[in-house]
Amino acid sequence: MKKRLLTALVGVSIAVGWLCCIGTPAFAIILAVVAGIAAFEMMKVFGITNKLFFVLGEVTAVGIVLLADYQKYLRLPVYALWAVAVLLGLIIMVTDYKDLKFEQVACALMSVILIPAALSVAVYIRNFNDLLPGLSQTKANNSVFLILFTFFCAWLTDGFALFTGMAFGKHKLAPVISPKKTIEGAVGGVLGNCLSCVILWYIFHANFSISPYFNVVWVICSALGLSVVSIFGDLAASTIKRHAGIKDFGNLLPGHGGIMDRFDSSVFVFAAFWAEMLIMDRVLFPGG
Repeated sequence: MKKRLLTALVGVSIAVGWLCCIGTPAFAIILAVVAGIAAFEMMKVFGITNKLFFVLGEVTAVGIVLLADYQKYLRLPVYALWAVAVLLGLIIMVTDYKDLKFEQVACALMSVILIPAALSVAVYIRNFNDLLPGLSQTKANNSVFLILFTFFCAWLTDGFALFTGMAFGKHKLAPVISPKKTIEGAVGGVLGNCLSCVILWYIFHANFSISPYFNVVWVICSALGLSVVSIFGDLAASTIKRHAGIKDFGNLLPGHGGIMDRFDSSVFVFAAFWAEMLIMDRVLFPGG
């Protein structure tokens, strides 16, 4: 537990430094490095041994995040990169058909595309006021607030669930997939995160200017939904590990495992959050 807490403390320090780079190219570059490591871990999990495929996966993962940041300059749709990656991956499979099975290639391609695409949402949130001007209603601190909000929903749900489960957990949530997770822990994770998000909102509302669309009712409802998404995201990652016969995706983070062990919930939460933003924008501003 001490090792886990120490790693978490170091991680929070790095996250704060990353947020301080929000207006610089380093913001997307650091996120691209995270995506590259996550892609590497997932390709290892799915048994990819072809070096050329590994290079393709890394270039795709890093490229998706960087393209999200520089798309307005490059004028290249991110879907084009996805299509090229899938085509090249299938070509590599054909040339190395003895060692590369279709299910391996399909799972690996899905990982190196969808995981970085979800993490790229942080870049979209950074550019929130430009991408969704109707919802933003201001040029102030929507981006910082929303990035913290999404990470709260992913990480604090997990943290509160861990400690609540250790203290009060009796009923197993998914005993076959993740024996240590409990219903009491899940409830504690959801409620603890909701309370934390309300406090976060109050701090920003009292000291900064954020969009009126992000009021306390929205915070509570959205935090509830995203906390549930976070829990299912964690269970989905546990399912992958159980099928692969591994405990962790990697060993880069002492006490936590690999990058994907720390960002598994974030991938689901970021994707769900951005879908929510796009739906809100379309419903509130149908002619936009």
